[in-house]
Parts: sequence; structure tokens; C-alpha cells
Amino acid sequence: MHNTAKYLGYAGLLPFVSIPILIMIGLVDAYLGYVSFVQYSAIILSFFGGIHWLDALQNRRKNHQLFVSMLPSIVAWLALIFLDGTMLLSVLSISYVGILLYDKYVLALEKDILVDYMTMRILLTTVVVLSHLFMAYN
Repeated sequence: MHNTAKYLGYAGLLPFVSIPILIMIGLVDAYLGYVSFVQYSAIILSFFGGIHWLDALQNRRKNHQLFVSMLPSIVAWLALIFLDGTMLLSVLSISYVGILLYDKYVLALEKDILVDYMTMRILLTTVVVLSHLFMAYN
């Protein structure tokens, strides 16, 4: 996997880490920080569906993968509309874990790329879930 992809993946953690810290030290209003956090989370969750959309198209799959590729966007959107507080944070967090597991069993990447990708995704998802937990309890 290209280093640029890794750097961009890790850079994507900046809002997940910085927003809770900015709220904690009082530089950002708690409500405004929460709204910014869940909106960013929903956008990033939607991004993971695109990986499966591309994988399904490139590998000419006509199975569930193309349909499942739409779920992160739909779940994120519906969660933003109908949920709030810890329920919204929980649904987003669980969705990250769910798409990570789906990635592990469905993506058809070359073995060396898949190992690098999954290693990075596990780390990224761990930080994202911990950030959601922090937001839920502060």
C-alpha cells in the first residue's frame, strides 16, 4: 500500500482526536463540538462504502457487495436524522466495527495490500471507536 494512502488515512484521525481534546480544554463549545464530530464521523463512515463499490465493480461481482456498499452512507444519514446523543455515537461506532469486519471477509485485494490495509484499518477503527466512547461520556 502506498505511503500516501497511509498518511491520508492517519490524517483522517485528526478531527476524531482533536475535537474531543478541544472540548475537554474548553476551546470548543461541547454542543458545537458534538455536532461537528458526528457530522465528520458520518462522512467518513460513508467513505468506507466506496471501497466496496469499487471492489465490486472492478471484480465484476453481482452479489451482495454492491448493495452493502451503500449501507454505510444510508446508516450514517439515517442516524444523523433520527438519533442523537449517545445513541447516535453508538450507532456510528458500531457501524465502523461492522464495516471493518465486512472488509476483512469480502475485499478482494492482493494479499500484501490486504494485510497492510487491514492493519491500518484496525488501528484507525480502534482510535475512532475510542473517540466515540470519549464523546459519549464527556
